[in-house]
Amino acid sequence: MIVSGATAPVRLRLGGLPLAPAAVAALFPDFRVEPGSAAVAEVPFASLGEGLLRAPPHTRGAAGCLSAVALAVTGSPSPADRLDPALVLAERGWESPDLMQRAQAARHALVAHRAAGAWWLAGEEALPPDGEYTLVLWAEPPVPGSGTASAEDVLAAMLDAALAENPPERIVVLAPNRTKPHHSAAKLAAAASRGAHVISAVEPWAAIERATQVYSAGGEIGFLALLAGRPVAAFRRSFYTGWGLTRDAAGVPQQGFARPIDEVFAANCLIATRYRDPFRNTPASFEDTLALLAEWRRVEIANRQVAVCVGMSFWKRRRVADFLRSAAGTPVFRRTAADAVAAARRPAKTEPRAIAVWASRMPSGLAEMAGRHRLPLIRVEDGFVRSVGLGADFLPPASLVFDAGGMYYDPRSRSDLEVLLGEAEFPPALIERARRLTAQLVARGVTLSVLFGGGETRTNLALLERVRAANPDAFILYKPHPDVAAGHRKGAVPEALARRFADAIVQDASTAALLSCIDELHTMTSLAGFEALLRHRQVTVYGRPFYAGWGLTADMLAIDRGRRLSLDELVAGALILYPRYLDPVTRLPCGPEVIIERLDQPELWRPGMLVLARRLQGALARRLSEMRASLLPSGLARQKLRQ
Repeated sequence: MIVSGATAPVRLRLGGLPLAPAAVAALFPDFRVEPGSAAVAEVPFASLGEGLLRAPPHTRGAAGCLSAVALAVTGSPSPADRLDPALVLAERGWESPDLMQRAQAARHALVAHRAAGAWWLAGEEALPPDGEYTLVLWAEPPVPGSGTASAEDVLAAMLDAALAENPPERIVVLAPNRTKPHHSAAKLAAAASRGAHVISAVEPWAAIERATQVYSAGGEIGFLALLAGRPVAAFRRSFYTGWGLTRDAAGVPQQGFARPIDEVFAANCLIATRYRDPFRNTPASFEDTLALLAEWRRVEIANRQVAVCVGMSFWKRRRVADFLRSAAGTPVFRRTAADAVAAARRPAKTEPRAIAVWASRMPSGLAEMAGRHRLPLIRVEDGFVRSVGLGADFLPPASLVFDAGGMYYDPRSRSDLEVLLGEAEFPPALIERARRLTAQLVARGVTLSVLFGGGETRTNLALLERVRAANPDAFILYKPHPDVAAGHRKGAVPEALARRFADAIVQDASTAALLSCIDELHTMTSLAGFEALLRHRQVTVYGRPFYAGWGLTADMLAIDRGRRLSLDELVAGALILYPRYLDPVTRLPCGPEVIIERLDQPELWRPGMLVLARRLQGALARRLSEMRASLLPSGLARQKLRQ
């Protein structure tokens, strides 16, 4: 962070990158930003561009700018010079051992995650099918110090050098704007006629991966290649040229002394570039921003595989579309199994893509039809941290799970969650994050939700009977599931019958409040058992919920997971790695921590007319069920009442 003195923040003018006032405040909290398009006396001017870490175009409206760096700073010398990587590199004395250690780790993480630059573009389809090649970057995003466009003679010299030094058939030319100007088109056509591969778009990391050397006009992809350890021939000045890291063409100025790659990286990415948290609109670090983009990249790749959604309630479709949006577009929605399969197989020339189906609303015959056509089927359900209120109340989901193996609540198949918990590694940073998340959940009293999980004890009444038999002297509280109490789900137990086994029935009190004053919890599969584990309560389960069998619960059924987990590992897998979360404000993928914070904003979860109508329907259904129970008790109820 720039130190601007203890008296008053340094004045600064900005241009180049349009930023909302809130984004300016988050990116430049240590400056007093003034209007104006040029430097004036004592007020420097910074022409801004986006940094290496940025959001894909299809999220720009919501995400805004994640990073900003100065392409140039004009005016008298001032702390604003630290916004320009070229000016930072021209100075000495900032290269502390701690900063260099951080730079090395951050650079390796950036290359490993491949989440910098235009990471959202399509993959390797346009590249040669096999082997290594020389990559010529005819057009690439500019970086600070290289200007806004490449001159024709520089590009021509670069292509001529690549053709002179390499077999044409092993050259890949990345030229997104290949049709103009005319001289460029002619040059590219001549290269293609000699056997060079001329492509218009490719994901930069895929292009760099198999490149043995890279020719660059000082642009962004050249810098990414340098960070990845590829030899780079530079044909135009940039902040990363002239330090002995690149093979510079004649005319590219030399700096007078050498710098290692981590110093150049630190100057650009850790000192000059500013970062912004898009959810909280506050300053962010390089590391946190990279972690966010790594998750976005994972979601982007997964979403591209989904062609069609089926079984989605109309009131969930917009939110599901937000969850599944990618640079390839948004999946279409269909109602029938046949229409969904047809959409997934279209167009016929491409590889069939997956069908996303709401697990509890799967159309009849869909699994069989998808299997015949070898179409992947991804089951979708509400996640654990959900919107305020009942899922059946038409409130949009804040969390969803996408499971290709089965579903977390159905023990008849091995879900992706079970595989994850059984096989994943949990590094220390993830464990610490899980520990903080647990504390956040408990402190805020957040409750979770889950459907069913199967077992020998399948009814609420049978559960009550077993618990009382095992604990004859205990004071038993019975809390029916909120959806059951609301009349949206089967399983209601008449109050008179429930009181034969329970000492008290609670409906209005939150699960979190009850868990703070109990010794142990007995459940079939409810996620209340998971919540009790978070609060270090003893938990006995009578079914096969996902959190049982890991050595943390007393299991009434034999469950062999093949592994023991700590509570932090269970939380990391079940609440961080497995579900997806969508911020209701920005409509962007986020972590569970953001959702928990948003739960403190009741205006985001205000029920509409559809919710109110659904609640009325539930109240009527509940009342009707109670009347029927009082007039025509079930066989089991009659037997108990006769005793």
